[in-house]
Amino acid sequence: MQINLPHVLAEVQAVFARYEHAVIHNEMAVLDELFWDNPLTLRYGVAENLYGFKSIQDFRASRSKGVERTLHNTLITTYGNDLATANTEFQSAGNPRNGRQSQTWIRTKEGWRIVAAHVSWRAELN
Repeated sequence: MQINLPHVLAEVQAVFARYEHAVIHNEMAVLDELFWDNPLTLRYGVAENLYGFKSIQDFRASRSKGVERTLHNTLITTYGNDLATANTEFQSAGNPRNGRQSQTWIRTKEGWRIVAAHVSWRAELN
């Protein structure tokens, strides 16, 4: 298996950037598009566990605005031509805590889609 083939890495970096733009601007159609429309898709959030595309879509629809944040330490790794992971830390505006986000992406006939995602806040260190 080849890791980080340049053309595959560029594709996933582009779709990850598109996803992040959609999060910040609350672009529901793009967010729905980029999650795999399948009951096996999951998203573990800060306060919710969402199983299946429909539950993720419903959660997103309940939000009224985007999320202002900046990313740090983003690492995207591709495995062959059809699988990738994206991991990043983020800081939301007005919140001193650091968050973490991980995604697993697969190439489908429709394009790159998130099949698993996780969002959490880093525990406070004393």
